[in-house]
Amino acid sequence: MEKIWKLEEIRNIYNKPLIELVFEAATVHREYHDPREVQVSTLLSIKTGGCPEDCGYCPQAARYHTDIEANDLMSLEQVKTAAKDAQESGSSRLCMGAAWRNVKDDDDFDHVLELVRAVNELGLEVCATLGMVTENQAKRLAKAGLYAYNHNLDSSEEYYKEVISTRGYQDRLDTLENARNAKLTLCSGGIIGMGENAEDRIGLLAALASIHPQPESVPINALVAVEGTPLEDQKSASIWEMVRMVATTRIVMPKTTVRLSAGRTEMSPEGQALCFMAGASSIFAGDKLLTTPNPDCKTDQDLFDTLGLIPQKAYKKGDKPSIDESYKERPENSEKTKWSRPGHTIERNEEAKNKAKEARKKDGFEPRKVSSVSSVDES
Repeated sequence: MEKIWKLEEIRNIYNKPLIELVFEAATVHREYHDPREVQVSTLLSIKTGGCPEDCGYCPQAARYHTDIEANDLMSLEQVKTAAKDAQESGSSRLCMGAAWRNVKDDDDFDHVLELVRAVNELGLEVCATLGMVTENQAKRLAKAGLYAYNHNLDSSEEYYKEVISTRGYQDRLDTLENARNAKLTLCSGGIIGMGENAEDRIGLLAALASIHPQPESVPINALVAVEGTPLEDQKSASIWEMVRMVATTRIVMPKTTVRLSAGRTEMSPEGQALCFMAGASSIFAGDKLLTTPNPDCKTDQDLFDTLGLIPQKAYKKGDKPSIDESYKERPENSEKTKWSRPGHTIERNEEAKNKAKEARKKDGFEPRKVSSVSSVDES
């Protein structure tokens, strides 16, 4: 049975001397995981840009002026090609991301279900991050062969309000519950380096650890500050902060796969090695994570060779989802879920939005309208 953690207990672990913390985390890691085995995953943006949310870290938000070009949903053949390339480069999981606020029961979602099925049939673990989902939508994804649903909490509930105003923290928790009710595995983590303090990081871990069963995957991201976003001038989290966060996550959620995610380009090989020692057991491969830079596959392979790490195979537990053809049945009456819009003002987000408006006027730039999948060439 999973331990019910008190906030004070997590705080005491987080604040341990780092050398003791890493030793304890490494000990826990070896109890529940093969310390040499690391899952290599690939993150693929199947629909880029044009997101209506105001997440302060995200270059895909339509309201900010970044160098991200909005793209339509990828075609089935494009995704299959990308999945095969990922598989050949050593990935055992493909996570498909679409810059949506929430899933709608429409042609675009029907298309994503076919993408999920196609990747499942290639033998890869399939993860998706599509925004908020209802329980019925999550069940359709599961029937199409989805293995995991990603929906990050990002930070503590208290600091979350300083980063995002267009959706509520409870919506994220409800989405995770909907995915869990659909028998999907959960992937949910956060970002450090957004200006939060240690107490916020502890609060994030407390929120994640209180989900039962605990998420099967917890990505730990270091903020990649992108020009044009509200957090463009934010100082990067140090490697010591990343190691501390990874180690605490490992101890508090011992069975979870801790994913060393965004921000690895700023980490030395030695820093990443410390994260693996502290309990990280997954990386995202490829030169891009959705829209931000990432180490290339050869660099990662060299690191694996140096450290003696081996890639984990897909569906190690033998739990590959089977396809249930009823995923094709679109509900006659879509669920009337009202996702929240807190609507409070975050000053730096408003400043970035206004700067974007001025930049677009100066450049004569208009945000590109993204058409639906009905116009995507499947040939």
